[in-house]
Amino acid sequence: MQLAAARRVSIGGRPVLTAMGKQPVAGPVPVLPLGLLGDEQADLSVHGGLEKAVYAYPVEHYPFWQAARREQGLSQIDDSLPFGSLGENLTLQGLLENDVWAGDVLRFPHCELQVRIPREPCYKFNAAMGFTRASRLMAQSGFCGFYLSVLTPGTLSAGDSFELLPGRRSVSITELFAAKMSKHLR
Repeated sequence: MQLAAARRVSIGGRPVLTAMGKQPVAGPVPVLPLGLLGDEQADLSVHGGLEKAVYAYPVEHYPFWQAARREQGLSQIDDSLPFGSLGENLTLQGLLENDVWAGDVLRFPHCELQVRIPREPCYKFNAAMGFTRASRLMAQSGFCGFYLSVLTPGTLSAGDSFELLPGRRSVSITELFAAKMSKHLR
């Protein structure tokens, strides 16, 4: 599990507020209706709020991004790409975008989170990955992760197990993402 405070960084020579580059935390973290205590989002028009309180990303996609960064000559800078580098709060194993549908519930031992929508790539993602075509690569690959709302507040700890409780299964995260990505694939 990872958190970050919003901070100013230089992107394209101008100061930009961002909360990318989440850092690991130990111990239980309170899960509140608007997200994890101690976590911030810089632009609430696209991240955060009740429907996007927590961002989850599949660990299985990390090798893809490490390879993409190597292809861009960035492996000498940081080949490790630690969890949280994609801006996610939860790095989940065994749950890909095509496995989850809007409305599904992730039941953790001390809270429940509901799958809402896919994450859309942005220029801050390009900056975090270190190359300008990262957003387009996310759009092409479908490796977007997904936002969760807080259904039952409580606590989360790194390594907590979870159970997937299927919702109505009317639209998958993969379908929602594909519908939104036409603008990035032009």
